[in-house]
Amino acid sequence: MAYTDIDKPSDYFETKLYTGNSTGSTQQAITGLDFSPNMVWIKPRSDAEKHSIADTVRGATKTIHPHLADAEETSAGHMVSFDANGYTVGVDNYSWNKNGSTYASWNWKAGTSFTNDASATGIGSIDSTGSVNTDAGFSICSFTGNGTSGASVKHGLSTKPAMMIIKNRDEADSWQVYHHKNTSAPATETLQLNETGATSDTSNRWNDTEPTTAIFTLGDNPTVNKNTIKYIGYIFSEKKGYSKFGSYVGNGNVSGSYIHLGFSPAWFMIKRTDSASSWRIWDNKRDTFNVRDTSINANEADAEYTDASVYIDFLSNGVKFRNTSDNVSGASYIYMAFAENPFVSSTGVPATAR
Repeated sequence: MAYTDIDKPSDYFETKLYTGNSTGSTQQAITGLDFSPNMVWIKPRSDAEKHSIADTVRGATKTIHPHLADAEETSAGHMVSFDANGYTVGVDNYSWNKNGSTYASWNWKAGTSFTNDASATGIGSIDSTGSVNTDAGFSICSFTGNGTSGASVKHGLSTKPAMMIIKNRDEADSWQVYHHKNTSAPATETLQLNETGATSDTSNRWNDTEPTTAIFTLGDNPTVNKNTIKYIGYIFSEKKGYSKFGSYVGNGNVSGSYIHLGFSPAWFMIKRTDSASSWRIWDNKRDTFNVRDTSINANEADAEYTDASVYIDFLSNGVKFRNTSDNVSGASYIYMAFAENPFVSSTGVPATAR
């Protein structure tokens, strides 16, 4: 019976729901988290408005949109500040704080700053800065491309990344995703977070080179490594009982595939890799009991939706699909999951059932 590395997952990840209150001049403090977030991903639930991500490495006024290829935006009306137990949103009337609209935010803690001078340390070939939490396996990594195949970047983690999400900040380029279970040769493959397409074999993203415990390697494609262009990377490694980045093959049954995570999930995102499909997200705050039928697609601005064809159960130790839409017989999928509770604590105590 697997124990956990983290007994209280809400110290590092948590979903927060709120209702907008701005009528054009009102800011709103969103409180109640158990940590000061370093990355906040916000999506209006009730409206077809943009996904938005802000982080402490780029700064509160810098916004990028997971469902769009657009370059980074700068606005003081979006995220105002990252606070001790939450964050403050500004006077934006649409994607962040529209009066009466409902919102979901997904929040991660990094927290320890790092700077790597590659020529001085000999780690990587491109300088990087960022914020990292090695306990939770999460790094926010900023770097400037050099346009050279085989360039490498220090990510700040002491463990090998299981998933990397990288965005060109300066230009309109698709988000690039590495996932360690995406085919049998994941370093040769890439997915796009803002698109529905199947995985593609592309040596010019990861240079056909697996990341290590110290660095990740890039090709010369402009989406990840164009000379003088700024990039941001969200880098994750697995932590037992807290996070898991895996794969499954659908069985085509309405009492569908069971995925063992080793924890009860707080957040779960999937993507079919062998065919076009959306990046679908469920969490434990928008639906609080099984079956969970309210989802949001990361690759589109649509409001959240309730659909019997995407039912899923959150269990004490994993998830079980109750549909065939995300469980097509023989189809390949990847997933990204974070815990609400570990199945067994670090001292061997089973989680309390609800």
